[in-house]
Amino acid sequence: MSAIDVSYRIEGDGPALYMVHGIGSRKITWDGIIPALRDHFTCVSYDLRGHGESPIPPVPYTLDQLVEDLEALRAKLGHEKIHVIGHSLGGMIGPAYAHKYPDRILSVGLLSTAAGRTEEDRAKLQGVISAMEEKGIVPVLSTLVARWYTDDFIEARPDLIEARIEQVNTTPDDVFLSVFHIYAKTEMAPWLHEINCPCLVLTGELDGACSPRHNEFMANELPDAELVILDGIKHSILIEGPERVAPPLRDFLLKQDS
Repeated sequence: MSAIDVSYRIEGDGPALYMVHGIGSRKITWDGIIPALRDHFTCVSYDLRGHGESPIPPVPYTLDQLVEDLEALRAKLGHEKIHVIGHSLGGMIGPAYAHKYPDRILSVGLLSTAAGRTEEDRAKLQGVISAMEEKGIVPVLSTLVARWYTDDFIEARPDLIEARIEQVNTTPDDVFLSVFHIYAKTEMAPWLHEINCPCLVLTGELDGACSPRHNEFMANELPDAELVILDGIKHSILIEGPERVAPPLRDFLLKQDS
């Protein structure tokens, strides 16, 4: 299956920074950090295939297809080289893109993602997938929300929690399950050491599935990596803590263009 024309938007001016969201999310996920970056970078955010305003080709999808969609967008917009930052599944698409297209990449930001999973880690993910396949996605959503956000944030910002649930509910079930399978089955450990561009590895201290342990592993495997752990936060760092993500991300990116 060939690449598709994804729905995208562009804000700012400067070197190209492509922003890749995660499972069942949308390009608006980046709204909290774009204001800190658009004075220095051309911020290109887009909806993954099957998500938001992008086309919905038949499933199953593969990681390689998601990489090719990113490459097709880069070629369409005419940016010779790009920075890529990705969250969760997007944090796997970015490194996979850098691995396949090393001459096109300037740097990669791996946000709230994972590699070096244990058998126990994989079993837990398979348990979530099995529950969604057997019961449906909606009954499992409360479990996912509890993994994504801290209790304090859930109580303080029910509006943002509802908006995130609405994103999942308006993502076709077969698409959500297909990209969740990609996230669960992708293991970057065998090839991370081959990515030679500068990388920022960043996660929340309380993120269970994309934990500091997984991120320390990635930072050690990557030849040129910086590691940042944000204390007191879970998986959805772009929604719960954009004001905390933006400074280290901006500093990292500006360093690459200095």
